[in-house]
Amino acid sequence: MATRIPTRILVTAGAAALALTVSACGSGGRTTGSGSGDGALVWALTQGSEATFRASATEWNNTHPDSKVDYQFFQNDPYKQKLRTAVGAGNGPVLFENWGGGALKNYVDAGKVVDLTPDLDKNPEWKNRIFPSVLKSATIDGKVYGVPVNGVQPVVLYYNKELFRKVGAEPPKTWDDLLALVKKFKARGIAPLSMGGASKWPDLMWLEYLVDRVGGPNAFADIAAGKKGAWSDPAVLKAAQMIKQLVDAGGFAKGFTSVSADTGQAEAQVYTGKAAMILQGSWAYGTMAAGSPKFVSAGKLGWTGFPAVTGGKGDATNIVGNTANFFSVSAQASAKERKTAVSYLKDGVYNDSYVNSLLKNGDVPPVKDLDAKLKASKNADWTTYVYNLTRGAKSFQLSWDQALSPALGDALLTHLDQLFLGQISPQQFCTQMDQAAAE
Repeated sequence: MATRIPTRILVTAGAAALALTVSACGSGGRTTGSGSGDGALVWALTQGSEATFRASATEWNNTHPDSKVDYQFFQNDPYKQKLRTAVGAGNGPVLFENWGGGALKNYVDAGKVVDLTPDLDKNPEWKNRIFPSVLKSATIDGKVYGVPVNGVQPVVLYYNKELFRKVGAEPPKTWDDLLALVKKFKARGIAPLSMGGASKWPDLMWLEYLVDRVGGPNAFADIAAGKKGAWSDPAVLKAAQMIKQLVDAGGFAKGFTSVSADTGQAEAQVYTGKAAMILQGSWAYGTMAAGSPKFVSAGKLGWTGFPAVTGGKGDATNIVGNTANFFSVSAQASAKERKTAVSYLKDGVYNDSYVNSLLKNGDVPPVKDLDAKLKASKNADWTTYVYNLTRGAKSFQLSWDQALSPALGDALLTHLDQLFLGQISPQQFCTQMDQAAAE
């Protein structure tokens, strides 16, 4: 698997910057891929799927000389600023990469993005090939404003098989199992869990899963819908209490609140035998494979789903994480540009060569009927697991700091960090989030 900057990190940084109040401005200033007005200018990130995007453009342009796509790539920070400014001024690209959720909704509310629902409905073979749970992240008020363009990134529980054998343990199937493992590993001088707590967003994975396992997807649906008092729902309070229980039990490695998730240090604690487990996105596999190739190739790395909660309403197959990145079409695109963009999204994205390129880089695209390709791919056991986990999920919940408005997402990370640090109680967390939501 190729080493790269995790999209999860890009997402967290990107949402706040994409928060904007865009005003209607005149069009103009955009250049197209073909130079004839029939092509489509595409903006995308250098990190992640650039190799796939470049190869896709070459293939498409060779066979569609009159309706080319012209990619321009940006590093994350410059991209955020440039996209916000260009879209607001009315001279943005025809297609642009984004993360769905709350940031995309801002563009939709401002009338800057094309509704792709009619195009998808007219081409059911296109629409039905994409996992519905992933497409949902770009669906706003029942309409689809983006299609996925890279791999899925669910959050899973990784573990060091050698350490588990050392203490005679099995991966946890329930929350009670996890708490029992905390005691068992601590008794042997092994940190039960590592985490890059200094980055705050890894904390969120625990809350997302626990709220789902306790209250089911509807608990967060109420939050996302802005329902008054939704943050004080019993499921959210219970999840916050369970987090406090895990922290107080010494579940995390000492100093976890000072470890940055960007450095790979938290993953290193697992493959060096200092910590038994880590809850992290699918990109952590690549981080560990790069940090200790022998650890991964020797089969010492294990992975499993998040534990069930006894008596909870959430299905054990439900997952959280990054559903994918998306391409959206600018509402300022001309009819010819839109035609090219939709045609490219339908026939040029997730075709055989595109999927093969993603798989080569260790990405698992959210499209159906990939079993044979996955079986023949590098790291087949891992990619097949991620694919089946995503395909079988009854609910794939987009990371909350992306699903919510950027401002509320920032408040969530701040208050959740305080909860993990023991600076506020579970009840105070709920109260403060209700206050933030009401602002």
